[in-house]
Amino acid sequence: MDNELLKSAYNAEDFKEMGYQLVDLLANHIQNTTQGESEKTINWNEPDNELEFWKGFLKNGSTDEFFKEVLLRTTHTHNPKYVGHQVAAPAPVGALTGMLGSMLNNGMAVYEMGMSPTAMERIVCDLLAEKLGYDSISRGILTSGGTLANLTALLAARKARVDNDVWNNGHNQPLGIMVSEEAHYCVDRAAKIMGLGEQGIFKIPVDSDFSMDISQLEAHLQKAMEKGIQIFAIVGSAPSTATGIYDDLNAIAEFASKHKLWFHVDGAHGGAAIFSKKYKHLLQGIEKSDSVVIDGHKMLMMPTITTALIFKDGAHSHSTFAQKADYLLTETEEEDWYNGGKRTFECTKSMMSLHWFLLLKMYGKDVFDQNVTVLYDLAKAFAEIIRAKQQFELAFQPMSNILCFRFADDKLNPKELDALNASIRQELLGDGEFYLVQTKLNGIHYLRTTLMNPFTTTSHLEQLLERITQIAEKKLTQPIS
Repeated sequence: MDNELLKSAYNAEDFKEMGYQLVDLLANHIQNTTQGESEKTINWNEPDNELEFWKGFLKNGSTDEFFKEVLLRTTHTHNPKYVGHQVAAPAPVGALTGMLGSMLNNGMAVYEMGMSPTAMERIVCDLLAEKLGYDSISRGILTSGGTLANLTALLAARKARVDNDVWNNGHNQPLGIMVSEEAHYCVDRAAKIMGLGEQGIFKIPVDSDFSMDISQLEAHLQKAMEKGIQIFAIVGSAPSTATGIYDDLNAIAEFASKHKLWFHVDGAHGGAAIFSKKYKHLLQGIEKSDSVVIDGHKMLMMPTITTALIFKDGAHSHSTFAQKADYLLTETEEEDWYNGGKRTFECTKSMMSLHWFLLLKMYGKDVFDQNVTVLYDLAKAFAEIIRAKQQFELAFQPMSNILCFRFADDKLNPKELDALNASIRQELLGDGEFYLVQTKLNGIHYLRTTLMNPFTTTSHLEQLLERITQIAEKKLTQPIS
C-alpha cells in the first residue's frame, strides 16, 4: 500500500516551516494586540455565514492562509478592549507548552504515559494546597475544566459523607446539596448528572450584595430533612460567575462543621486570589474547606483548559473512582499518587501541568499576585468611573474583576431599559471594537465586564463608556424594539 501521504503528514521540515510561520504570526499578534494597535477585538459573523465560509475553505482554501484566517475570525483575548468572558489572555509561553504537550501526546492515565507531567502535577498541587492553608496530607489533581472538577469534588463528597456506596450500589435514598442561587450552572449540572434531580439542589437565596444569605441555611437544611433528603455537601462560591461576589466562606465552614457536611469551594475564577497579598482576605475560611477548585485558564494566565482540584484530606482523591483496571492499574502498598487514571474522571488527559510548572519556573508565584491584583484593582477603579457618570448605573460594588452595570435613563420604564441595554450589547458585538457580555440580576438586564487582560487600562474603559453612550443616544432617537 502506498504510504506517501503518511510520510508527508510527519515531515519534519514541513513542520519546521509551518511552525516558524505560526510563531511569527502569533508574535506579531501579541505585539499588536497588547499595545492596543489591533482595531477590533472580534470580527463578528453570523453562525450560518461562518459555517459556510469554512465549508468553502475546506474545499478551496489555501493551506498557507489557514492560520491567518483563524486569527482573523476568532476573538482576541489579548486585546485590551476584550472585557468579556472569564478566560485569560494567556502568557505566550503557554502556547509553547501547549505545543510540546500536543506533540508528545502522553495520555497520563498511568505513570509511564506521563512521567514528567505527573511529577510536575504533584509539585503544582502541593504548592496550591500550601497556599490554601492545607497541611501535608492534602493532595490534588489537574483536570479538564471547572465543570469536571466540581463534579469530581461532589462525587468525593458523596463517597465521604453518605453511608451507602452509591458508586457501586446505586441510590437507595434521596440526596442533596446546598448552593447559592448565584452559583455557576455547572454545580446544578453536576448534581443532576449524579442523579440528585432538581429536588436535590437546595438553592440558597442571596442577600443584597449577592453573596449567599447565611441566615437561611438552617431553614433550608430543615426543609430538606422534612422531605427525607440527606444533604451531604454545601458549595461556597469564590466568587459567583455572574457577579464576581465571594460568599462568606468562614460562615459556611462553621455551618458545614456543625452539620458534618462536606464543604466544597468553587474557586474556579477567584481562588487564584490566594496568590494576592492584597486580596487573599476574600478567601478567609477556605482553609476549613474539604475541597477547592481553581482554574489555571482564568486568573492564572494559562491557555484553556486546565483546572486544579485540591483535597484537604488526600485520601479522598484516591477513593472517589475506586475500581479495578488490571491491565493498567496495579495495587500498591504505598500511596499511589502517580497513576492519574485512579484519581480523575479522565482516563486520558493533556499534559496540562506543563503550563503551571513553566510559568512558576520562569516568573515565580509573584506573577500570579500581580495579575490578580492588577485586575481586581482595575475593577474598583472602573466602578468609580461609572459612579461619576450620571447616565450609568452600577449593579454592586465589585469584589473581584467582574463588574455589572447598565446605561440608565429615567424616562424609560424597566422593560424599555432592559431592551435598550440588550440592543447596546448587540451593536457593540457587531462593531467588534470592544467585546463584553451580559447578564440578568434580579430580573434586570446588565452589561457585564470581566477584566481579564492586564493591559486593559481605565482609558480603555472610559472609551467603552463613551461608545455605549453614543449607541444609547442614537437608539433613544429611534423606537426601541
